[in-house]
Amino acid sequence: MATAARVRPAPLILTSSAEARIADLMGKAPAGALGVKLSTPRRGCSGLAYSVDYVTEAKPFDEKIDTAGGTLFVDGGSILYLVGSTMDWVEDDFTAGFVFNNPNAKGACGCGESFTV
Repeated sequence: MATAARVRPAPLILTSSAEARIADLMGKAPAGALGVKLSTPRRGCSGLAYSVDYVTEAKPFDEKIDTAGGTLFVDGGSILYLVGSTMDWVEDDFTAGFVFNNPNAKGACGCGESFTV
């Protein structure tokens, strides 16, 4: 008896605001952009930071999350730091940016620029 394949949950949850921002970014994307990519380069006081950039090539180990507005790639080397996180887009009178609720983060620097796991 064959069993139905289990649907794998997305490694990252995107709010509707984050999806709308990805759509906005893709509307202004340079030629050849396949989507935007989230990675966690080593940076800042705590060690890791969030970085979102255009991507023109899909790497074999990147996670691919299709949204209504475009594709979000998650760097294969960063995915372990991000599983279960929520990605949101927040704008107010003074700032605008992606905000992450990351259950894997054990701490962050005072300025909020970087985190540690």
